[in-house]
Amino acid sequence: MEIAISTKNLTKYYGKNRGVIDLTFQVYKGEVFGFLGPNGAGKTTTTRLLLDFMHPSSGSAEIFSLDSHQKSTQIKEFIGYLPGELHLYDSMTGNDFLAFMASFRKGVDWTFVFNLASRLKADLKIQIRKLSHGNKQKIGLITAFMHKPKILILDEPTMGLDPLMQQEFYKLVNEVCDQGTTFFVSSHNLPEVERICDRVGIIREGRLVVVEDIANLRKRALRPLEVHFAKPIESKDFEKIAGVKDISIQNSILRCTVVGSLDSFIKQLAKYEVVNLISAEPNLEEIFLAFYKQEEKV
Repeated sequence: MEIAISTKNLTKYYGKNRGVIDLTFQVYKGEVFGFLGPNGAGKTTTTRLLLDFMHPSSGSAEIFSLDSHQKSTQIKEFIGYLPGELHLYDSMTGNDFLAFMASFRKGVDWTFVFNLASRLKADLKIQIRKLSHGNKQKIGLITAFMHKPKILILDEPTMGLDPLMQQEFYKLVNEVCDQGTTFFVSSHNLPEVERICDRVGIIREGRLVVVEDIANLRKRALRPLEVHFAKPIESKDFEKIAGVKDISIQNSILRCTVVGSLDSFIKQLAKYEVVNLISAEPNLEEIFLAFYKQEEKV
């Protein structure tokens, strides 16, 4: 697979203060890569290093095999970027701002731009200062997508968007990704990451904790279950099953948590008459928190 983004021992210190330390990861062409971590973990620093807004203390980053510092100008021609703190020219209309940004690009398909505005329900005729945060976010998204970049680096892309516009954004990501565009998405919205990403990297205190496929992360998920039996049962029948924890029984109702595969648990259930089974969908947030707890124990 072609590598779109690559870092090797990427490190940044602000004086004696930590930015990021020894980041090494790869993002493949055409995938949606989620970059997760709490405030201060190093997500923004990583993004700024990729875009050459700052220089690393050591290590390197490459975009399609081009050094992010040495070939910065060339790289920016095929990158679309949405910052987490979006600043627009308030005196301009949306149309004026997009035209201004297009002047820095080598050709913009305005039919595509106006289609984006229509899909996101962005009114380009209103002065930006009069727009809500969500509507300003739409202008930022259009600016990032407008020149059909090879790579899109997006920081909290749906912040301020209503649920319908979030769904439209997800559709847009799928469409553009199918055309070979690569996404590097930094987000606190874990359901969103689960919805659109192929892989995720989790960063904590400047260090990469894990890079993993979404599907593999789900295998580590904590799944709360509630099982209603026709007759009372004993907890000992389930206590020795691998991955089953937090068992409690009240009359003929079993409550527990299963980590990962449900196979062994289901096979044990098959020995009884089950009246009802209630299961919560595995959630990346629980996995995310589990990784942090593991790191704290270390």
